[in-house]
Amino acid sequence: MKRILIPTDFSVQAENALKVAVQLAKKNDGEIFLLHSVEMPTHLANQNNGSLPEAIYFIKLAEQQFTELLKKPYLQDVVLEQAIGNGEIYDDIREAVEKNNIDLIVMGSHGSSGFKEMFIGSNTEKVVRTSTIPVLVIKNDHKDFQVKDFVFATDFSDECKKPFAFAQKFAASVGATIHLLLINTPSDFRTTAAAKKLMEGFVRDISNKNYTLNIYNDTSVEKGILNFTTETKAQLIGMSTHGRKGIAHFFNGSISEDLVNHANMPVITFKI
Repeated sequence: MKRILIPTDFSVQAENALKVAVQLAKKNDGEIFLLHSVEMPTHLANQNNGSLPEAIYFIKLAEQQFTELLKKPYLQDVVLEQAIGNGEIYDDIREAVEKNNIDLIVMGSHGSSGFKEMFIGSNTEKVVRTSTIPVLVIKNDHKDFQVKDFVFATDFSDECKKPFAFAQKFAASVGATIHLLLINTPSDFRTTAAAKKLMEGFVRDISNKNYTLNIYNDTSVEKGILNFTTETKAQLIGMSTHGRKGIAHFFNGSISEDLVNHANMPVITFKI
């Protein structure tokens, strides 16, 4: 996790994410890639390659904001590159990830709820859904981002082994122990014996033993994850995501995206 991309709109939430990314980069001798997508009207972005006076104004404004941001003391002694995109944020992020061989995206979010979540959502939630690499979502200011206990919730299926391997790499980079978690719900209940057999089969070929195995009973998967995390006083929640789109996403939703919106703590997602 040495090449870290931080999309920014220069908000407080984006700066919270940048501060965490800087701490991760310093721990792992990494690099920061800071990306701002200029939100200019479509007719300006598509004409003359953004060379119209109105388009130039938006670009100059972003450059000025970058200049002010880069004066911050916590950015000293950090290898940092900056870029300005003028497309949709998801397209700009995808291009930046491919061009710079990015390992991790760190984004700020204040979350959302109710009708705002259902009909509008958030840029962060959409990036979580579409990203092919891990996305770390930061809600608050972390002056000292320490992760000793990392809850990784999974259904222990074979398709989750690859995301768990990425989770182990991230845990190693921050010095954390992973608490693998299976949530038992009334609609999908397993006996203790069946759950243990499932979990033991999942980790049978895993040589890195920086994990514990845990079963938690609750009324829903999301509540179980949040309640277990609170009880264990963990500092980070991790999950794998299918990245559903369109109608399947609208009607079925996604537990990982719900957690991004509702958990008042860092959440990291790994694409299946």
